[in-house]
Amino acid sequence: MGLSGVSMGSLILIFLIAVLLFGTDKLKDLGSDLGKAIKGFKKALDDEPS
Repeated sequence: MGLSGVSMGSLILIFLIAVLLFGTDKLKDLGSDLGKAIKGFKKALDDEPS
């Protein structure tokens, strides 16, 4: 069992479809943008005035 009942085979299949649809360069950009968004969100939570 993988994440929340999704098998490892299903995760691999989803990843392969994403690579076919977007290509590796687009996925790298998407991953870095997602990382920056999460980092910004965490910073905004920490900067929240109490």
